[in-house]
Amino acid sequence: MRLKSNLPPLPLILLLWLAGLGAAGQFAKIAVPFDMVRQLYPDAGAGQGWLLSVISVFGILFGMMAGVLVGRYGSRRLLVAGLALGALMSFWQSAQPGFGAMLASRMIEGLSHLAIVVAAPTLIAQIAPDPLRNFAMTLWSTFFGVAFALVAWIGLPWAQVHGVTGLFLFHGATMAALAVAVWFLLPADTVAAGGETSLRPHALLARHLSAYGSPRIAAPAAGWLFYTLTFVSLVAILPPLLPMHLQATIVGVMPLTSIAVALLVVTPLLRRWPAPGVVMAGFGLSALVLSGFWLGVPTPVLCVLLFATLGLVQGASFAAIPALNASAQDRALANGALAQMGNLGNTLGTPVLLLVLAGWGTGGLLAVVILIYLAGIALHLWLWRRRLRE
Repeated sequence: MRLKSNLPPLPLILLLWLAGLGAAGQFAKIAVPFDMVRQLYPDAGAGQGWLLSVISVFGILFGMMAGVLVGRYGSRRLLVAGLALGALMSFWQSAQPGFGAMLASRMIEGLSHLAIVVAAPTLIAQIAPDPLRNFAMTLWSTFFGVAFALVAWIGLPWAQVHGVTGLFLFHGATMAALAVAVWFLLPADTVAAGGETSLRPHALLARHLSAYGSPRIAAPAAGWLFYTLTFVSLVAILPPLLPMHLQATIVGVMPLTSIAVALLVVTPLLRRWPAPGVVMAGFGLSALVLSGFWLGVPTPVLCVLLFATLGLVQGASFAAIPALNASAQDRALANGALAQMGNLGNTLGTPVLLLVLAGWGTGGLLAVVILIYLAGIALHLWLWRRRLRE
């Protein structure tokens, strides 16, 4: 694709990755300083939790629709709209509106988040030349973990000095700057409306059925569901099982280990193995690592090794989207499905695994997680066989 600027692909890929950091920041700006956010609305009670989870609900409901919108209006338009809308919502939140208005802004922010996480990776796959594409997609896969780390290291101290509303203001300014940069630096969209991009209810239902019925479009999302069922929930559940003096260190190392493996290991592996094969290897190694619990492997070692092997799933799942889907529209639908399944996994994972832990203890919890990973392998194998028959 011909670019509006003379920049080579790599700076543009980094710009799109920064847009992903902004999207992940929509979660992190609430989750990381959550105690400070709760102090803004002390009378909201349990409703405070909806300030974080409502974005996931919108992702479950409208993830695939975002993929359809990319096909209808174009990735760049939707990305700029998502960034601009996200900036407006952060600016509104910085004014400390009432709880009802704040919750409404988070609902709107959910639409902004979806637009970004579907449009940006679709653009990355278009812009990246073949030798760079696997690295570009694995880089994209790190956006969530990197954003949370940055908000924890930089955003939280900023909020402690300037208040959480100051953090919202900073996030809004960042999103606005990214919207301007994307508008001026990325190429104009060439996708026209029509045909299979209709927004009528029956057409949207047909696109859902068609996408999830495709072994190419659905495969990355199918594996991602089993990944997200455990990733965030284990970050929350495992720390109390660790020795007290190691909890903070191990919790900080776990996601960083996944990021390092995704960046440094996945790209070389993808030169030899297809992306779905790397995903299955990641699930298999994760199950093998967890089986070490019954062999007496120390829990801190298990935690770090588990998140290292999950880094294979993280990086290769995003790389599988352009590897399995040639057209921009199919890639957009695959990104929409991945967002949908990811939000479903994030929403269900923690409550389900907490119930398992309460009923069956640590051994039962790890056994269920192993079964989840084996189910991910089985589903990927089934979809692989379907692709062979095409």
